[in-house]
Amino acid sequence: MPARPAQSPQSEHPDQTLARRSFLALGSGAALAATSALTLASPAAAAPATQTPKQAPPPATHAAGQPDFGPNVHVFDSGTANIQATLDAIYAQQRGSQFGQGRYALLFKPGSYSVDVKLGYYTQVAGLGLQPSGASITGSLGVEGDAHGNGTLVNFWRGAENLNAVPKSGVDTWAVSQATYYRRIYLLGDLKLSDGGYSSGGFIADCQLTGQVNSGTQQQWLTRNSVVGSWVGSNWNFVFVGSPGAPATSFPTPPYTSIERTPVICEKPFLYVDGAGAYQVFVPAVRTDAEATSWEARKPEGTSLPLDAFHIAKPAESAADLNAALAQGKHLLLTPGIYHVDEPLTVTRANTVVLGLGYATLIPDDGVTALDVADVDGVRVAGLLVDAGPVASDPLIRFGPDGSRRGHARNPSSMHDVFVRVGGAGVGKAKRCVVVNSADVVIDNMWLWRADHGAGVGWDANTSDVGLVVNGSGVSAYGLFVEHHQKAQVQWNGEGGRTYFFQNEMPYDPPNQAAWMDGTHRGFPAYAVGDHVRTHEAWGLGSYCIFAEDRTIVSDRAIAAPKRPGVRFHSMITFSLGGGQGTIAHVVNDTGGPSDAVTGLAMLKSYP
Repeated sequence: MPARPAQSPQSEHPDQTLARRSFLALGSGAALAATSALTLASPAAAAPATQTPKQAPPPATHAAGQPDFGPNVHVFDSGTANIQATLDAIYAQQRGSQFGQGRYALLFKPGSYSVDVKLGYYTQVAGLGLQPSGASITGSLGVEGDAHGNGTLVNFWRGAENLNAVPKSGVDTWAVSQATYYRRIYLLGDLKLSDGGYSSGGFIADCQLTGQVNSGTQQQWLTRNSVVGSWVGSNWNFVFVGSPGAPATSFPTPPYTSIERTPVICEKPFLYVDGAGAYQVFVPAVRTDAEATSWEARKPEGTSLPLDAFHIAKPAESAADLNAALAQGKHLLLTPGIYHVDEPLTVTRANTVVLGLGYATLIPDDGVTALDVADVDGVRVAGLLVDAGPVASDPLIRFGPDGSRRGHARNPSSMHDVFVRVGGAGVGKAKRCVVVNSADVVIDNMWLWRADHGAGVGWDANTSDVGLVVNGSGVSAYGLFVEHHQKAQVQWNGEGGRTYFFQNEMPYDPPNQAAWMDGTHRGFPAYAVGDHVRTHEAWGLGSYCIFAEDRTIVSDRAIAAPKRPGVRFHSMITFSLGGGQGTIAHVVNDTGGPSDAVTGLAMLKSYP
């Protein structure tokens, strides 16, 4: 992402010195490109706030007759003692644990709670009502930059959903970057998306935000199917889809892009407790031509699945155990933790739900695919982090076998809050991260990251060719963040594809131009549409470069696509970060740009 800490060329130990390349937003909403070199301690060795506390958080306990979600799922009700102490202990451990192993879900049964909830890494907070108003947090619900010197560029992997938030101060702060989500929140107050430090984009969906949203220093953002009281702030790329109250399209000044309705969407499945106290998973219905939330002033449409239809998975279980449950017709609920899989988790049954809590993480061993979904209707995969292993997988996630041809428009499969990491927590390798062969799949908030900092990071260490490959027709993506892969970031070969918001950084670390050539083209495009494709459309695309090893490197184009009337792009930007440390010669094909040391920011309203 823009301005993310990257490994300093002078540092032999990537966890000890981070070079910060920065973007600073002026209060007026105008943008000022800046380059700053700040030396930061690593998360593991920084200020005391990022150190492991002397006392670990208490393990969760589950009363007799209640589901056993394991030690890292805390279920609170009005009679739970010491809720604030538990929240504080988990935050103290997770606030600076960027590549740690802790995973937590904090679940609030319907009721009212006077607490302050601060989210650290790999933490999910959620209400257990069928409506967001069921569980109300009066106090604060948010994310701040206190773990990293008031910066939020690496505030990844945390999310809040299905809650009524009532900030006592009148305003909550949600200062995040990639792999985060703010979903199904009924906010009675204002929302700040930064806290003064640098910040790099995020995702809001299915929310009712009664007050003012202030984007502050955020560089880009997607808001989908939400009702917004008002919005102030803009920098590079802000996209609104199906969101009443959002700013109208005014790209490039300010860079707002608004699409009135969402063509097809199904919201993320979620756990809830019904009126009889029984746990169920609600699977929201598919909506077409959708505006605003799926729940405000009406009963949510969808299907409730009883918890006994799910296999409640624990990290100690093997892939064979989980596949046996799937083969028996069970859905999967993955409790928080790290799951090593030595064979793909294989989904073959239509309408299967695979739901992760607390950033449940799959690590494939020996180069296997982590998750393999058949070409069937209505599979929902949500709330998962896939962390590549040291032997390259190809791919890490697959929807549909090669050559899939069936249509699924009436009952599409979907991925919600599904994130992939290659390196950072250790050496990871992949050839392709996510491959979508099935038709009509909905992608709803996805970050596919080849790590630019952390452990196991280097051009020949954490290798990954392509982030996302789409071969199926009619695939839609809402919130597509894809960064640092070594060839194209996205390769879209299917017909009728649509993308609403794309955020990308090209790889920081090609050693020289000769090592990064796409045939006769200098460098690889960030977003490539296949030469044979006749229909494709995308709104709000941003691609940025810093070529840290050799600033003379050029990418000839950020977007490569056939020039046809049916292949259309709207609201595009490119930026050469670090004061022009590298060049993107053109925005699309041979049009727009450059972004270089002379002209950092290039903006293109439409193509062709």
